[in-house]
Amino acid sequence: MTDGVTAELLNKVSDIPADQWDALNLRGNPFVGHAFLVALEESGSVGPGTGWSPAPIMIRDEGDIPAAALPAYLKTHSQGEYVFDHHWADAFHRAGGQYYPKLQIAAPFSPVPGPRVLLRDPALAPAILAAAEAVVDQNGLSSAHATFVEEAELELFRAAGWLTRVGTQFHWQNRDYADFEDFLGALSSRKRKAIRKERAGAQEAVRIQQIAGADITPEHWDAFWIFYQDTGARKWGTPYLTRSFFDIIGTKMRDSIVLFLAFDDDRPIAGALNFVGPDCLYGRYWGCTRDVPFLHFELCYYQAIDYAIKHGLARVEAGAQGAHKLARGYEAVPTYSAHYIANEGFRAAVADFLERETQAMEREIEFLGEMAPFKKG
Repeated sequence: MTDGVTAELLNKVSDIPADQWDALNLRGNPFVGHAFLVALEESGSVGPGTGWSPAPIMIRDEGDIPAAALPAYLKTHSQGEYVFDHHWADAFHRAGGQYYPKLQIAAPFSPVPGPRVLLRDPALAPAILAAAEAVVDQNGLSSAHATFVEEAELELFRAAGWLTRVGTQFHWQNRDYADFEDFLGALSSRKRKAIRKERAGAQEAVRIQQIAGADITPEHWDAFWIFYQDTGARKWGTPYLTRSFFDIIGTKMRDSIVLFLAFDDDRPIAGALNFVGPDCLYGRYWGCTRDVPFLHFELCYYQAIDYAIKHGLARVEAGAQGAHKLARGYEAVPTYSAHYIANEGFRAAVADFLERETQAMEREIEFLGEMAPFKKG
């Protein structure tokens, strides 16, 4: 109970009917949609043994219909978040505290900015965040963290007294380009030549195909699973997602998925998985079984730009990190997270750290903006 409003802590998103949950996802972001979150649950990508225990928080209206929700998880580690707090955990443990479990408000394994406070009634924003704080306080948790919060929601967290953190990603912005050549025309001559060389090298070595929706077959998912395992093993040690996750999204979300696959004759050797939102193409996972020069850039960045221009999408978000994206027409943008720290002393220390880190991040984003490959003047 918070300010006369009753909030529930549920066991999983699949306990809520899809139409009721998605009625709160007003902008149709695929990563907080019912289909994506339930696919994680049903596939075992989150749940027992993963360190991600679903714990969605919900407020219902007088008709027992969801009016506000948080996609939340109890976490026993900090893996799969892409906003790194390992040094916070170390400091808290050295001071005699227990950092884990913590409450994570997020789209698991998805460093994608988007809504984290799902609201049909905006007046409930303070109450649903107070409910998250109550979960922390009443269960002796160290903290709550909302990662990759879209900028439009940031003031909701600040008004509730949460600390905010700035990061950076590289997104491609569609400035009403007619085609890829039109986009290249906005770049400096040197960058134009470099991109043309990279595209030619990749496209001469393999055959590339964009496959979407119902055209994606189980055989395509078999191939992509091999690619994903290779990347996951190299980056994280153990891939976060299970094989069945891809089968489930291939059925439940097929109209929101496009695969870019590279073939050597008829054998797929690399692929990139993308999700399509109302105004954005989200590049998510990539992998290969054979190294081909420039193929990563072609599948993950240039094919995505081609697709976004053709389908009138406003931008491409190509995932976390990667300053090499800058030379390929992607621009540095800020990302945000919000943090509720229960212990006052620890909160003060984190707040001091964030003040200094934010100043450094703002300088870095400004510097990266000056390094963008577009024509000057």
